[in-house]
Amino acid sequence: MMQKYPGRRGLSALLLATAFCAAVGCAGKRPASEAESRSGSATAAQSAATADDFTNPGGENMEITQTLPTPPSFEPLFTEAGEVNAPTGAALPAPAALKGKADAAAKTFTGLAPLPARAIAIPDPNNSGNLPVKKIEHSYGVAKNAMPHSISVQNQRFFESKRYAAAAYDTSGKKVIYLTFDCGYENGNTDIVLDVLKAKKVPAAFFCTLDEMKTAPKTVARMIREGHIVGNHSAKHPSFAEIDRSRMAREILETDNYLRENFGYSAPYFRFPKGEYNESALEAVASLGFVSVFWSAAYSDWDVSVQKGGDYAAETVLARLHPGAILLLHSVSADNAAGMAKIVDGARVAGYEFQALPSLPLFTP
Repeated sequence: MMQKYPGRRGLSALLLATAFCAAVGCAGKRPASEAESRSGSATAAQSAATADDFTNPGGENMEITQTLPTPPSFEPLFTEAGEVNAPTGAALPAPAALKGKADAAAKTFTGLAPLPARAIAIPDPNNSGNLPVKKIEHSYGVAKNAMPHSISVQNQRFFESKRYAAAAYDTSGKKVIYLTFDCGYENGNTDIVLDVLKAKKVPAAFFCTLDEMKTAPKTVARMIREGHIVGNHSAKHPSFAEIDRSRMAREILETDNYLRENFGYSAPYFRFPKGEYNESALEAVASLGFVSVFWSAAYSDWDVSVQKGGDYAAETVLARLHPGAILLLHSVSADNAAGMAKIVDGARVAGYEFQALPSLPLFTP
């Protein structure tokens, strides 16, 4: 059945923006306690949950990484009238990363030819569509018994019902995991994680701030070379619930342009700093051609002064996995570095397969 998208909103805006970028190269286009309650999408399930059901690892440091095939063309999904040729509940392919051609003369950290920079601009900078600007703080709840917490379920339903290009977890029911890291600064643990992922052939996504890219370019280049996704975590890590749409564009596109010009790379995945956003921000991110990647499994790992060892990290993470989980970890955690091999091995023994973000289905509600 044919469906009509409301204006440039959400998934339609993302797919149109991605198709355009693929065609023209886009040249011009807290620490908190684990018991802390977060508002998430403000569902009844959230308000009824106890404080122990809530966690938010949205510290100041976050990241994502992985590499993909040639971006698919999304134009056939749309008619000239702006309708989408996809049945209700259809899974659409997630967009892929762009990479410049290998060039020995390229003055980039990867040896890839630079990609064209994008103009710093955004549709509807003044939010004339009056999309809600009430602050939402992402929450996910602690998954138990290999089942996503009801908060994560409600989050995903919220994104799909509003047709936003965003994901809290993969609802396909398959025993897959999407391993993601937030990278806000570098302290030496990221390369240890990368060593394990390389040895065990695990894809991951590293959501990097501009500071991470500038201060650890060799590590970021390694992520790209080894097939991971390097996602966008903004330039200065502000709350996107507290800035206007023009500032959102600067935060995202300045970071993307730095990747394009210095690494010959761009990936259409974004993670909100601190997990804070509003509906206008969700639409804004999609209008720039990015998927908003949230999470359904995590733990308090970001505080480098409170680390409990690799065994604790592995036991905690493995207890919270569920089919389709988007797992958020922080690359600055010594616990994660020490426990990464056990996390990977334990997940596989439990029957899980690690998938790259481009395998994440986006659904038409």
